[in-house]
Amino acid sequence: MDRDLFDLALEERMKTEAPLAARMRPRSLDEFVGQEHIVGSEKLLRRAIEADRLFSSIILWGPPGTGKTTLAMVIANLTESHFETFSAVLAGKPDLRRVIHETQERRRLYQKRTILFIDEVHRWNKAQQDALLPHVENGTITLIGATTENPYFEVIAALVSRSRVFQLRPLEDSDIRDILNNALSDPDRGYGVRKIEIEERAFNHLIRVAGGDARNALNALELAVESTPPDENQTVVITLEVAQESIQRRAVLYDKDGDAHYDTISAFIKSVRGSDPDAALYWLAKMLYAGEAPRFILRRLIILAGEDIGLGDPLGLVVVNAAAQAFDYIGLPEGIYPIVEATLYLATAPKSNSAGAYFKAFQLIEDEGITAVPRHLQDSNRDAVALGHGQGYRYPHSAEGHFLPQQYLPRALLGTYFYHPSQQGYEAQVSARLDRWREAQRKALGISDTQEIPELSQDTIDAIKSKHKASGVGK
Repeated sequence: MDRDLFDLALEERMKTEAPLAARMRPRSLDEFVGQEHIVGSEKLLRRAIEADRLFSSIILWGPPGTGKTTLAMVIANLTESHFETFSAVLAGKPDLRRVIHETQERRRLYQKRTILFIDEVHRWNKAQQDALLPHVENGTITLIGATTENPYFEVIAALVSRSRVFQLRPLEDSDIRDILNNALSDPDRGYGVRKIEIEERAFNHLIRVAGGDARNALNALELAVESTPPDENQTVVITLEVAQESIQRRAVLYDKDGDAHYDTISAFIKSVRGSDPDAALYWLAKMLYAGEAPRFILRRLIILAGEDIGLGDPLGLVVVNAAAQAFDYIGLPEGIYPIVEATLYLATAPKSNSAGAYFKAFQLIEDEGITAVPRHLQDSNRDAVALGHGQGYRYPHSAEGHFLPQQYLPRALLGTYFYHPSQQGYEAQVSARLDRWREAQRKALGISDTQEIPELSQDTIDAIKSKHKASGVGK
């Protein structure tokens, strides 16, 4: 009995002496911050947890500090099942055999299910995962595996196929802000009973540099508070200098909602467009150092690949899309490599902005209205017999060179050219081909008057983009 009392006292002392990140771990889904795409209102996983009907195994995959272990602990608090926890770093087959034996006895004697949480499940080798598989397969245990690595590569396929994979994303800045505010206001587990003032610059620095990692942010806050002596009013004042020391990163002038943010991404894009890889790397490093979201940078590079590289090098779009997918697989820090590769590829690729020809066509439609589709281009599957739709169309693949000169634009627009290929890279080959095709078309259709639509101003192009966004085009 005395030993139990001592153990209870030790457990209570550990709760108060535990790191802030451990003390502030959410105890319910209502306290859980972020990951709305999997635990938001009416989401499948949330309904299963709240109803205590988590019968199938799950794998929680995401970067550190995004809530994998926390979500498992919330499940432990809510479930009526027996909950067992393993760390794959420390546990092995003997531990698994013990748990399986106890699970079978528990089910036989008390009809109670067992949920087994394995943290860092990717650390178990194939033999250890194989030993777990039959017990997951026959329902002896319900597995919750947590991993920072892509489970489709690091967990055996048979185990993945018997589990539902949920991908957790880096927390948003607003989520980190809420988590830190909760820690500052909670009187029992956080700093709610202490007088603490944090400069706004210091607070923003902790949020940005945390990189979507709640544990990182809470550890930095704890170090800042515990290492800063109170002033004469018994107030702990956290300055920017203290925040920088606590998270071991200098602050860079980079407000995500201010001029520095927009100026820096502008400098980065203009450097890539201007074929200066060294400048592009410098601005990229500044953004990542300051805590910019890598996905934001990749989205801008994808846009640039279409707008500024285009058919000068069609692989540019392929490379940057592959980089975005690779980053989603591996995250930071190794995910920097595909971002850098995409940046260097685009900066050193031949440039063409000929894709902007689309906006000329859009502007002409807006100015002059939409004309009817020529009859031979209309769909012949519905009204070919009654109305002659599709009659007169010639199939290009039946001709030598897979090209037949015929009418494709409305007759009033024949000889109108929106697209002007550049002489850069791959597009130089396109230009030569297109000249031959256009000449053949002019001869076949008797086109004598031609007009090349002039380039539009950037203001006009931006206005067209705004119309697309407002009307929901492409959604």
